[in-house]
Amino acid sequence: MIEPLTPLSRLILVTGPARSGKSEWAERLAKNSGLSVIYIATSRLDSTDVEWQNRIQQHQVRRPPEWKTLEVPVDLAATLQAVYNPNTCILVDSLGTWLANLLEEDDSSWQTILGDLIITLNKASGLIIFVAEETGWGVVPAYPIGRKFRDRLGILVQKIGAISNPVYLVTGGHVLNLSELGSPL
Repeated sequence: MIEPLTPLSRLILVTGPARSGKSEWAERLAKNSGLSVIYIATSRLDSTDVEWQNRIQQHQVRRPPEWKTLEVPVDLAATLQAVYNPNTCILVDSLGTWLANLLEEDDSSWQTILGDLIITLNKASGLIIFVAEETGWGVVPAYPIGRKFRDRLGILVQKIGAISNPVYLVTGGHVLNLSELGSPL
């Protein structure tokens, strides 16, 4: 069941493991918002990666044709500032892909980028739905870059989750409203 949107539902976070249905749930929330939708795709197109192109195409086919799509692999905060308004639902898919595009940033630059995003979200009007992956439920990655990704994504999702209401966990094809079931840290 999809809850009606309220003034507290300005930011929504949908998180979960790979192939759990989180993007479909976020798309359903956007469709049911009654607002015009801007879909922000954070992936980079790679013409040499056929499997990745197929994944992107699956997402494109599911989206209604009237949704505006923006490809934003890096400049997320600036794009959000430029497009949000009270009559728009923005769907960002996904935070993990966005982070991967910025993984080579040093810690200081990453903290600035993350801080800019949080400041932007605190000022946002309209509805913003984020899709984020959960990567920290498995083994510790064997390589430093994998650990860096996992740690940064965990902190990013936690920060976005702290200012979102509701926060959904999608796993095993089921949706849990963590805002109703859990307590914030």
